[in-house]
Parts: sequence; C-alpha cells; structure tokens
Amino acid sequence: MKISSTTQHARELIAWAFLPMMMGAIEGGVVGVLTKRMFEGVVEQTILDWSVASLTAAQGFASISSFLWAAFSHGRHKIRFITALKIACVILVGAVAFVPQTGFGLGLLLFCVIGTRVCYTGIVTLRTTVWQANYPRTSRAFVAGRIATVQALVLATVSFGVGEAMDLNENAIRWVYPVAASFGVLGAWVYSKIHVRGHRELLTDERNSPHLVSFLPWRTFGLLFEDKSFAKYMACQFVFGVGNLMLTAPLVIILSDQFDLGYLGEILIVSTIPILMIPISTLFWAKLLDKMHVLSFRSIHSWFFVVSSLCIGISIATHSVWGLWAGAAIRGIGFGGGVLAWNLGHQDYAPVEQSGRYMGLHVTLTGIRGLLAPAFGMAIYSYLISKGFQAGPIVFYTGASLSAIGGIGFIFLAKARLSGKK
Repeated sequence: MKISSTTQHARELIAWAFLPMMMGAIEGGVVGVLTKRMFEGVVEQTILDWSVASLTAAQGFASISSFLWAAFSHGRHKIRFITALKIACVILVGAVAFVPQTGFGLGLLLFCVIGTRVCYTGIVTLRTTVWQANYPRTSRAFVAGRIATVQALVLATVSFGVGEAMDLNENAIRWVYPVAASFGVLGAWVYSKIHVRGHRELLTDERNSPHLVSFLPWRTFGLLFEDKSFAKYMACQFVFGVGNLMLTAPLVIILSDQFDLGYLGEILIVSTIPILMIPISTLFWAKLLDKMHVLSFRSIHSWFFVVSSLCIGISIATHSVWGLWAGAAIRGIGFGGGVLAWNLGHQDYAPVEQSGRYMGLHVTLTGIRGLLAPAFGMAIYSYLISKGFQAGPIVFYTGASLSAIGGIGFIFLAKARLSGKK
C-alpha cells in the first residue's frame, strides 16, 4: 500500500478497535442470552422467546435499512456521516443501562438494540465506499482482514467480560453498558480524522448521478435487472445466508433450556468462540480472496457453515457439549472468511462511484433474509416442539441443507464465469 493508504489504515485500525468495545455489548449472542435470563418469568414465555429471536437477528434484519442510508448519504461527506451514525449508536447503547426488568423494559431493550443495529447498518454500508476509494483491489482483503481481526479480538473479549460480569452480578448491566458506550465515543472521534482519497471527485460524481439511488425500495432492486451476474450471486447468497441466520435464535433457546451452562458458557458457544476463530482464520481467507473472484471464494468457504451446522445438530441430538464447542469453532472459521466476502464481494461487480449502491442492495437483501430467516427457524423449532419432536437437530439439519444449496450454486456460477473467460 502507498504511504497515504497506510496512514489511513492505521487510523481505521484504532477506530475499529474502540467501536467493537461498544458493539460487543449488544452482539446478538450476548444480548440474546442476557435477555433470556434477565426477563425469564417476567414476561410470557412465547413473547420472551420471540424477543430473543429478534435481538439475535437484529444485526441481520436491521440491514434492510441499507438502501435508505445509501440514499441519505449520496453526495454527502462520508466521514462526517459515518461519525454522526456512531454517535447515535453511543446514545442507544448507553440507554440500555436504564432498562427496567419489566415488560416495558423488554420493549425498551428491543428499541435500543435494534435502533443501534439500524444505525450501524449505515456505517457498514458507507465504509466500503471509503475502503474502495482509499485502498487498491489487491490490498482490500488484507485491510478488511486486519480490521476484522482487531474487531474479533475485541468483540470476543467484551462478550467474555459481559458474561463473566453477569454471572458475578446480574445488576452489572447498569455499569457495563455506559462503559461500553464511552469507548464508542473514542472510536467516533478517531474515525472523524480519516480522509477519503479523491473525496471531492467522488461526491461530485454522486451529485451528478442522483438517479443511482432511491428512497423507494423497489427502485433499489432495479440493479438486479441491470446486472444479471450480480443478481445470480445475490440469489445464491440469499439461500446460503438463510441457512445460517435461521440458527442463532434456536441455539440460544436450546442452550438455555437443554444445557446447564450459565451466562458465560452460553455466551462462549454462541458468541465468544466463533468470534475468536475469526482472527485465527482471517489471514488464510484474505490471501485466498486476494487471489480469486468472490464466486470462487464462496464455492470453497460456504462448506464450513454446512459442516458446522451438522456438527451442532448432532451434538444437540447426543447432548454433547464438546461437540457444541467444535461446531462453534468451525462456525467461527466460516465467519473469518464471511466478514471479508460480505464486505468486499460486491466490489468484484461494482465501479467505485456505484459501490454504495451495490453495497446498499447487498445489505438490504441481508436485511430481508435477516427478517425472514430467524422467524423461519423459530417457526420450525416451535412447531416441532409442539408436536413432541426433538426439534433442535432437525432445525440445524435444515439450515445445513439450505447452506449446501447455496454453496452448490456458488460452484456452478464460478465454473460458468471461468468458462466464459476462455
């Protein structure tokens, strides 16, 4: 990388080290476990279980707002916009400390967590535009990999710390979240010093092409008809993603109802162990992605999620805690590649001035499957439980099957692309 790019990268690393100190406190696995235990017996069981499903899936379905952020930010200063969104996240995360242990408190918690995730969606949507402007194609996976590594280490530490604090004192929520929010303030301040290469030209290009974005969701999907190759990639990504996103909420409930692991044990399996595997595996995945198109990458990477889902399903059926640890670790290896391909994959299709548009569509589709998949997983789980079946394994085998279908689709698309080059 050039010296200017290296300087920007150093600042980004520091900023993205502080932000996950805040976001780790509302990570789906962490806040899902906390909510399940904090409001047990306070609200009706079905409401609690579906609230847990909403919280664990918030990162996914909040992404449906991405097309709005792409439209709001079009032609506007990227760093100032991202910094403002980070401050909004700080306020919402800090407010979690004041949530009462009542039905109203559960509603307030849902508002704070989902609101934070909606704002964070805007951050994620826009930061890829910054990356595409500041770093060459051959360095982006390396840059994203280093940022993901830093984020993963911090997120894992925070999730472990929250679990330990809650095991020692269930009222720790009253000080954990303000402390977490204070780190978010530092992250926002550091990020505000970032510069975007060619920013003036980028904003001029955006202002000269207002037709590329829209506040109307159906116009966002017009890109699927304009770029058929990207549409096929998104179709496989959708099926593959549903297979993954449908599993987290049932897992939280299964661990709470069928295993005696405590706050920390549940958070370790749902959150900490998978996150810790990200920095361990990211360097391998980054080197692989730098060498190949995202389709070829996904045709290899997707199978780690298939194996993980099968492993966890078998472990639930046999009540094997060690199998759960193994499945969580394999899932984390998959996350290591997933954070790279999810953030950078669209750039193999998008010109730089349309990066936000492509990312906006990609993140919006993530939001749609994030809205549908957890409900699908919970519906299957609830129905099978009501009929007396051992629901856990079946749900995870279903998820593995959908992920496998998506993986097979990536293989066919990758082969077709390579054949078309010959």
